[in-house]
Amino acid sequence: MPSSTSDIERLFRRALVRLLTGEREIRLTHAVPSFDGLREKFTQIDALGLYLHIPFCERICPYCPYNKELYRPDLAEGYVNAIKREIDIYAGIVGDKPVTSLYIGGGTPTTMLHSGLADIIGHVRRTFDLRCDVHMESHPNHLSAENLDAIEALGVRHLSIGVESLMDRHLRTLCRPYTVSQVKDAVGRAVSHGFTCVNVDVMFALPGQTEREVAETGRELVKLGVDQVAAYPLFLFPYTPMGRAIGPGAHVITQSLRRRRMLRILEGIFYEAGYERTSVWAFTKRGVPRYCSVTVPLYLGLGASGGSYLRDVFYLNTFGGAEYITALDDGGLAIALAVDLTEKMQRAGWLYWRVYETRFRKADYRERFGEDIDAAYGRFLTAACRLGLLKDDGERIALSDSGAFWLHAAEDLLSIEFVSTLWGSSRRDLWPERAILS
Repeated sequence: MPSSTSDIERLFRRALVRLLTGEREIRLTHAVPSFDGLREKFTQIDALGLYLHIPFCERICPYCPYNKELYRPDLAEGYVNAIKREIDIYAGIVGDKPVTSLYIGGGTPTTMLHSGLADIIGHVRRTFDLRCDVHMESHPNHLSAENLDAIEALGVRHLSIGVESLMDRHLRTLCRPYTVSQVKDAVGRAVSHGFTCVNVDVMFALPGQTEREVAETGRELVKLGVDQVAAYPLFLFPYTPMGRAIGPGAHVITQSLRRRRMLRILEGIFYEAGYERTSVWAFTKRGVPRYCSVTVPLYLGLGASGGSYLRDVFYLNTFGGAEYITALDDGGLAIALAVDLTEKMQRAGWLYWRVYETRFRKADYRERFGEDIDAAYGRFLTAACRLGLLKDDGERIALSDSGAFWLHAAEDLLSIEFVSTLWGSSRRDLWPERAILS
């Protein structure tokens, strides 16, 4: 019998993985795809997205699980050249496939605003058939009027700002290097600059945070006029300083009720102000093209820790900036781990991300997999509709607010463990032999 909450979570997680993927475990290994193998995979793809990872930060936030390291001018210079070499390698593999999304994340991409970012984006434009605007993350301290002009000149039309909180006491807890007054000024400059969409990331369920503070934050964001809000709870990964300090158990499913109450407060505020839910955590003004980071169906990842998903394979670059540079200097790619995806794993992944976007057409599933979604998942969809998690009008499936919350609660159960295993091991060993997700 399970002896603790963590044991119950582990059993539930394993059952969920087997139900969704048909696998007892997902095993990534250092079996690097060959150039010819990748070229063959790209023949099956009509269009793709690009993800560019900039790992540099001016300081390291204690809660952040992503791959990052302190900015150094010499390392940044080498990184620019390595990225350009990686782009050149993929130019001979991708061919003339249209690129329909370009997302730049980190780390903090704006650390390289004046030290190579324009060079990288220019090389992307010269090399690939880019048919999209640029979506990019930014830091509030980098959003002076002059820097906003420089960001716009890069072709960035969708800008995300990592605000995290609009309460000084919580900013101190998160070790964010600005005050509420300063961050409001930065957001105000960005909103008035004329971007297509300005997104603000903000956390809730912070240590000691009250529901009144959550409501004040939601109303203040509406007042600031941001186009989109990505509101998500504080996730504590055990390999981060904050995760270690607060300890295991702080992210277990028992925290769900507090998160749910706070999320309902934000839903009410944003819906009343004319926003609509455009992903599990994102709320966008009606009529505004959304800022989008993670839901592109097929994508190629560039840079240290860049992940690529090409229908039947997922692979991940080494996490080390210097190691990434060395691998490209040696004439090869920097792929550290890869896993072949079975048909069932592909279907589960596609369905998860489409539901994550909160709505999709059944015809899209049929076009991708050649079968009717009701034939493949009908009993699960019916059960979810009866529980009030989904809505099905015969042509489209949409996630309800309740479904959005519980989807991410289940995803949280998986992601904390899986990210800790995959990213945690990739940080400890920059060329791991394997990573097993179970």
